[in-house]
Amino acid sequence: MAYILGLASQKGGVGKSTLARLIAREAAQAGLSVKIADLDTAQTTSVKWAARRAEAGIEPEVRAEVMRSVKTGLSEAAGFDLYIFDGAPHSSRQTLEVAQAADMVVIPTGEGIDDLEPAVVLAHDLRAGGVDPERITFALCLVADSEREIEGARSYLSKTPYHVLDGEIPFRASFKIALDKGRAITETNFKTLTQRADLVAQGIIDAMEQAAERSVA
Repeated sequence: MAYILGLASQKGGVGKSTLARLIAREAAQAGLSVKIADLDTAQTTSVKWAARRAEAGIEPEVRAEVMRSVKTGLSEAAGFDLYIFDGAPHSSRQTLEVAQAADMVVIPTGEGIDDLEPAVVLAHDLRAGGVDPERITFALCLVADSEREIEGARSYLSKTPYHVLDGEIPFRASFKIALDKGRAITETNFKTLTQRADLVAQGIIDAMEQAAERSVA
């Protein structure tokens, strides 16, 4: 049975597809069968990335496909170890469908209030839609280097009933260059940046394992 991970956001540009591709690559590297269902039919960011990756011959291969509906994705999810829904860059009925079907939902956010407020609103909306708050997780993504602002963001999110991942993904040109070449953000030539991306990836993996243990219990 597949583990279903949903990536959701209330707005674009906060790193949703960056995280989807990061986790897909790490899962594939670990030998799991994984696929990204790209629900952003306008941009198809993850699908285009997977095509660039395949064209460049980068291993491990990561599969991605455009999906018009959550139902279509769920119909094939059982054939994979990990099935990732990369949602549209705005909240919709489909976002709630993803969250209701997922074992865990990750909501990326920047450190500024313009990102934090809509991220928390989205989490509250999902909770109101019947999603267990223990399955909702925030990830600080594409943040600046101000430790004060990052800690401020963590303080803001700590007042909610949702989990916040350790670590954060900084905004770096090298990450964008890697993604443009079909690589994940753990596949740059910069050890320190790779370590920071690894920390967030491991946090998502650990949170997935904890969520799975709770569902079994």
